[in-house]
Amino acid sequence: MKNVTDSFVSLGHWPSAGSFGFNTDILATNPINLSVVLGVLIFFGKGVLNDLLDNRKQRILSTIRNSEELRRGAIEQLERARARLRKVEMEADEYRMNGYSEIEREKANLINATSSSLEQLENYKNETLHFEQQRAINQVRQQVFQQALQGALGTLNSCLNSELHFLTISANIGILGAMEEITD
Repeated sequence: MKNVTDSFVSLGHWPSAGSFGFNTDILATNPINLSVVLGVLIFFGKGVLNDLLDNRKQRILSTIRNSEELRRGAIEQLERARARLRKVEMEADEYRMNGYSEIEREKANLINATSSSLEQLENYKNETLHFEQQRAINQVRQQVFQQALQGALGTLNSCLNSELHFLTISANIGILGAMEEITD
């Protein structure tokens, strides 16, 4: 403790001005040394520090400008992409609507074609049925006519003599010939 009080007491004591020597009193020399070092640093370091700060400031400003340019470019790209998206959506809607109308048109065409085919098949069926009915009727007529003719011939053969029989056959052949000409 005595050293600490001695050092405070020695602050008031300065060595004589004519002598040169080292002052080993730490408390007395530190503030002087610090003020000299700070003064030299401020005087010589001010320019370097200003240059460093200016460089840093310019890099920050350049980075901000670049970021702004990139942001503007990104906004422009976003707007172009949105416009392209709107265009594509409109085209998709148009294709979808055209596709639906084309599908409906094809569906209607298919229904109409199927309906026409069904009508033609129905007409062919009716014509075939009518033809088959006419053929069946003609066959039945021929069979009835042949049976009637055979029955008449049987009756005539039993009732007629040869001469009368010959005249009846000739008359019937003439009638059949006339009927064939009419049907042809």
